[in-house]
Amino acid sequence: MLRKGMGKMIRPLDGILVVAIEQAIAAPYCTRLLADLGARVIKIERPDGGDFARAYDKRARGISSHFVWCNRSKESVALDLKQPKAREALSKLVARGDVFLQNLAPGACARMGFGSEELRKRHPRLITCSISGYGENGPWSDKKAYDLLIQAEGGFLSVTGTKDEIVKAGVSIVDIAAGVSAYNQILAALLLRGKTGKGSHIDVSMLEAMVEWMGFPLYYALDGASPPARNGASHSTIYPYGPFETKDGMVLFGLQNDREWAAFAEKVLQRPELANDKRFSGSDGRMKERPFLEPIIISTLKALSTEEATARLERAGIASGRVNDLKAVWEHPQLMARKRWTHVQTPAGKMPALMPHDIDSFSPRMDAVPSLGEHTESVLREIGMEEGEIRAIKTA
Repeated sequence: MLRKGMGKMIRPLDGILVVAIEQAIAAPYCTRLLADLGARVIKIERPDGGDFARAYDKRARGISSHFVWCNRSKESVALDLKQPKAREALSKLVARGDVFLQNLAPGACARMGFGSEELRKRHPRLITCSISGYGENGPWSDKKAYDLLIQAEGGFLSVTGTKDEIVKAGVSIVDIAAGVSAYNQILAALLLRGKTGKGSHIDVSMLEAMVEWMGFPLYYALDGASPPARNGASHSTIYPYGPFETKDGMVLFGLQNDREWAAFAEKVLQRPELANDKRFSGSDGRMKERPFLEPIIISTLKALSTEEATARLERAGIASGRVNDLKAVWEHPQLMARKRWTHVQTPAGKMPALMPHDIDSFSPRMDAVPSLGEHTESVLREIGMEEGEIRAIKTA
């Protein structure tokens, strides 16, 4: 197994080698999460431009914001897998690996000789993982898929937005769901291998990852019932829950139960007679009486400054939040106080990066974001390839 020198700190996935033919977001996000836990991730990229997420934008000081987010702590090896010597190099890497992950078009890896079934015959301890739009079988297995298309197919768009307009998520929610699903299953497969000595194959469908996250609206609309209404930033089944205007801005808050409703009525609305009114009992009751309650809530909050409204909400024990822009998130006092920001090296210099978790036994890896092919020569030497072979691979 390929290993890099380990420092004094032991991380959960130290010594685990992940070889990934990956692009875009879903697979790179999965492997970045594995790298955070200490795994060594060797990222295989095309020599002519590499992972196409490198060219999504240039907003992060001249390089792609998507790429910086998903690719720290990795080694980039540029291989033209149409060339026999490049495929030989990949075979040697996979033979030393613990996990082989790919999100190419369905069947593409198999046509090059790197299908999961063939690999696991040669390497029984290997964990293979494929991420695709619709999974490896079924009538849609060959269909192209992108994040927005699966937001639509998985029903997410039907419940997101306003009464008049559907709205996509502001982040790559399907890719993130698929990446997290693959990450969880790879961790489970590593645990299982520790018990059985055998690897596993993992087939992750973006559609299925999204539909799993759609559990609440699906069950809400079970047996042909009406779906949750689109209510913008407000909740479709709980009231009051969402953003409300103040005299000088906005507050966002939500109620979860009758106890909070009573406190809200008494201390925020200052209408104690509403606290125990049976009409407003339970989320169903408050939703039913929303036409009566909404003018009272709106007029009360509109007469208060944001600071005054927030103070009343806090006195009542009601959870509230600010509607932050991204600059405010970078400067969030809670993240600052908890020292959640660190820096990672990138081809454009050091950039801030969020520490993804806080575990007292180890710190996540926060190593550099690689330039395209930065580690090609060192990795090929490591697997025993001669200088002439390396030159031939790079020239090809």
